Amino acid sequence: MNVPRSAPPNLSAVQHSLGEPLMPTFRWLAAKEFRELLSSRAYWLLLLMIAPLVGHSFITAVDTYAEASGIGGGPAALSQGLSPLDGILVPTFGAYDLAATLLFPFVAIRLVASERASGAAKLMQQSPAGAPAMLAAKAVVLLVAWAIAWLPGLAGLLLWKLYGGALFPPEVLNLLCGHLLRVVVASGISVAAGAMANSAASAAIATLGFTVGAWALEFIAAGRGGLLQKLAGYTPNAALRVFEQGEFRLSTVLATFATGIVGFALAGIWLRAGRAWRVRTIATVAVIVAFALLLLGASRLRASWDLSENRRNSFSAADERTLTRIAQPLRITVYLSPEDPRLADLDRNILAKLQRALPQVDILYAARSRAGLFEAPGDHYGEVWYEIGGRKGMTRSTTEPIVLDNLYQLAGLPSPTRDGSEFPGHPLRATANGAAWIFYAVFPLATALAGWLHLRNRR
Repeated sequence: MNVPRSAPPNLSAVQHSLGEPLMPTFRWLAAKEFRELLSSRAYWLLLLMIAPLVGHSFITAVDTYAEASGIGGGPAALSQGLSPLDGILVPTFGAYDLAATLLFPFVAIRLVASERASGAAKLMQQSPAGAPAMLAAKAVVLLVAWAIAWLPGLAGLLLWKLYGGALFPPEVLNLLCGHLLRVVVASGISVAAGAMANSAASAAIATLGFTVGAWALEFIAAGRGGLLQKLAGYTPNAALRVFEQGEFRLSTVLATFATGIVGFALAGIWLRAGRAWRVRTIATVAVIVAFALLLLGASRLRASWDLSENRRNSFSAADERTLTRIAQPLRITVYLSPEDPRLADLDRNILAKLQRALPQVDILYAARSRAGLFEAPGDHYGEVWYEIGGRKGMTRSTTEPIVLDNLYQLAGLPSPTRDGSEFPGHPLRATANGAAWIFYAVFPLATALAGWLHLRNRR
């Protein structure tokens, strides 16, 4: 007797009948977070404001670059000083630094604060996906949101090429990498604040407090050397300046990326429902200690690459070959105050390059006052002492050949023959034709229309 086989049960129907939700996948979580993002008025306001900000920076940069190239009939600047990185790229994308500091945190905070306020965060944590998948989906969506906001900036690069401007791909990609890491930090700090604070307003204040604290750390550590200055070098603004100078520094990349990851880790700790306050505090301290150890390890990494077209972060090839023959540690004692402009020239033109070229460089800032106005005559103010293998030499110059020749003499090495080749520069007498229409009309109107249609359909 043949018994008819019953059809296999429908898993979805069984789960639905039992009241158990389907296991959410990462794709489903990302789609849900993206819908939340597009329902945020803060994000549409960001998109509405970013185009005029970028447009103003771009148009001003093009006009200034053209004037420096002699478009008005006046004397043109030296062509070696006309670099698109400084003249166009950094000013144009500087608007994104402002947006990442003051606008984007509100977008990131809302993705967390709204779920906490509605209780959806507790429900989502009970799903098999868990908090890590939820936070990973938020991170991916925030990066996608920032990539969309990059459209005006990328349009500026396209316009610059259409005007006949030059772009050096390595330094362009390096700058974009720096701004991407900048928003990773902003996302991590904002999400952590949204998870730890009681409200979105408190989270916004906490995020702003972190920004102000980073600025204060940079100001206090200026010219002091030691651990404090190393920590200040990993603040968001200081890290971005490394990329704006055309340098890809491994320690900065790791420290900056780790800052964003730590923010998401702290958010995961404080979003976990049912945990006691003491347990969360202990876990937070453990994450911060691990982060501090990671920063300490990253600070010891010396790998870096000069991706600028004009090799601004490097000595000449002949000098770098000679410097590799110096195996002993170099100790530098600087008697210049932080507010002395000569110290800025020395740091940029000499000290930073020596730290890249030599295996061990120890710098001591020995000035006793911030302005140098109250230094006694016997305090050696203005002197810079170099020591290699017990031999010392002093110079007051911040000129590269003079300082290097002094180092070669201390190390017992002959000065190399410098070829004198220079960056040719890229002068361009162009006007920003059509840019105002694109940045002040096309982008804002398209954004306003898209936002109005989307938000109206959700009602």
